[in-house]
Amino acid sequence: MADLKTTYMGINLKNPIIIGASNLLSDMENVKKIEEAGVAAVVYKSLFEEQIELESLQIEEQIEEYSERNAEMISIFPAFKHSGPKEHLNKLKELKNVLRIPVIASLNAVSKDIWVDYAKKIEETGVDGIELNFYSVPSNINKTSYEIEKEQIEILKNIKRELSIPISVKLSFFYSNTLNVIYEMGRAGVNGFVLFNRLFQPEIDTENQEYVYPVQISCEHENKLPLRWTGLTYGNTDSDICSSTGIYTGKDVIKMILSGASCTQSVSTFYKNGIDHISRMIKDINSWMDLKGYKEISDFRGKLSRKNIKDPHFYERTQYINMLLSNETIIKKYFAI
Repeated sequence: MADLKTTYMGINLKNPIIIGASNLLSDMENVKKIEEAGVAAVVYKSLFEEQIELESLQIEEQIEEYSERNAEMISIFPAFKHSGPKEHLNKLKELKNVLRIPVIASLNAVSKDIWVDYAKKIEETGVDGIELNFYSVPSNINKTSYEIEKEQIEILKNIKRELSIPISVKLSFFYSNTLNVIYEMGRAGVNGFVLFNRLFQPEIDTENQEYVYPVQISCEHENKLPLRWTGLTYGNTDSDICSSTGIYTGKDVIKMILSGASCTQSVSTFYKNGIDHISRMIKDINSWMDLKGYKEISDFRGKLSRKNIKDPHFYERTQYINMLLSNETIIKKYFAI
């Protein structure tokens, strides 16, 4: 049988399948089923700066109450309770104690100090690595893309200086030059990249004329985006690549590895197909590798990346135009000619 072991962020994995950040890990019984199904690692849902700010407000309120102490008080200490971030950090500790597989934390902040402060707190839980969610929805029209990228790289450098555990960056696909951002972050010492972050998108309810945030799961056709950028990125960075979004089957995992990924992250497929689907994906990867005569993941990783294929323009948009112009059947099918 083929050996599915791989590495990501310098962390050894028994296979290339990681469960991405989600609520799938909220229930401890579910967590045990996930590990038994054979997943290689898990990413715990993100700690957001909004939670951190809420904790600060709650503490301030409790201190204010304490300032009104009097002789009738039962206790002279304020009644501090666990709030969002504290519970989050406690959950990370619990997961790390229960699971035998690597646990990766996820952090989503805005303020420079918050990024570093909570990255340090997360490291103290004993997790194996941290995934930083970098994206920006600019509200200042005068702020340039260079300024945004410079800020993110500076945050990354600050975190790397303070922490000893591996750091990955989960990127959005809205950069002007994604390859340049990856190159610069690689120089800053990042251990891995996740391509890409699937951001929450707002929707409008026309009946009630209000904003809503519907539950959004990825579709299989969406994996074309990480496939392209994984293929373009491989060979341009020493950091490991983890492909994410629309990874539904073992076949999808194989495609990403062929394009250059060390591993993949999936969530939606497990919501749709159940936790047992992890085992099916692993079995399908094993069967394919045996059929093709591959002994290890490294035997075919990046085989079809831009660096290694005969036609390096395969991953570029112009190739799509050439394909349409040279294939009359496709033109007639999609353009009703």
